[in-house]
Amino acid sequence: MKLGYNTGYWSQGPPGGVVDAIAEADRLGWHSIWAAEAYGSDALTPLAWWGAATENVQLGTSIVQMSARTPAATAMAAITMDHLSNGRFILGLGASGPQVVEGWYGQPYPRPLERTREFVEIVRRIVAREAPVEFSGRHYSMPADGGTGLGKALKSTVHPLRNDIPIYLAAEGPKNVSLSAEICDGWLPLFFAPKDDSWYRERLQIGFDAGGRTTWDDFEVAATVIMVPGDDVEACADFVRPMIALYVGGMGAKGQNFHYDVFARMGFEPECDKIQDLYLGGNKADAIAAVTTEMVEAIALVGPVDKIRDEIAMWKESVITTMLISGDVAMVRLAQELFS
Repeated sequence: MKLGYNTGYWSQGPPGGVVDAIAEADRLGWHSIWAAEAYGSDALTPLAWWGAATENVQLGTSIVQMSARTPAATAMAAITMDHLSNGRFILGLGASGPQVVEGWYGQPYPRPLERTREFVEIVRRIVAREAPVEFSGRHYSMPADGGTGLGKALKSTVHPLRNDIPIYLAAEGPKNVSLSAEICDGWLPLFFAPKDDSWYRERLQIGFDAGGRTTWDDFEVAATVIMVPGDDVEACADFVRPMIALYVGGMGAKGQNFHYDVFARMGFEPECDKIQDLYLGGNKADAIAAVTTEMVEAIALVGPVDKIRDEIAMWKESVITTMLISGDVAMVRLAQELFS
């Protein structure tokens, strides 16, 4: 299993200690560093800024919001980043959810799988640079329909450094996980549970079969895994509970919350119902308290170092190829020790 470093989301500003942690990950020969975006900082600018000081790690977006940019603007950014990094860029994409897509980006959310398929196809055509791009779909048209009628099919003026920049897809739902294996080069899971590894493998195989892929060897699974070492398991779990409560309880509406569905599939549906009711009712503290330690341990590594070391074996046996860790330099060094 390879190691990567996820800089994560910003709050009031850049997360502390990131520059030193990235430098250490690069020095240790880690696989990649990643930057995220939702409705605050963007993913590309920090990745270019921090990545400029690296030499070895690949630079991935986890994720670029598809609703934030046209496919052409996304492909331009990928081509630019790939040139500047000398072929180290990974384009991680995601559809996000209706609250962010419609509430922040002002774009329609329906039919996300179809929209994703069109988006990826256009990006691949632009990066391949085999011909001027013409595309007519339900969600995207190049040249645009209507308007002046003067639009023309174009090729990028820049010759890509690579004509097959890797694309990873962030996915949680069954069909979306399968789609990542069908049309992309990798999958970016959120809240991965190694105990459900067989379910993930089944969904990915469905995608491989649909896309005609005959081997797993050229497909990557890069999963962000929360690691909180400490003597007291419950105290360590307390660091994770607020995030689970936010995603399960507040990131989406009743009946349409993909994060809720992930934990429900793990067998925590009663707990998810309670968390969601409390969170949507404005009782955030009680919602956080309702997140059980079992839920935390299903998707995170928490507690004494020896406990974490024992649990890592299950992660290494899973479909994950790269584990993405967040934290300071000390966390990077600890992960290096535990996974070596």
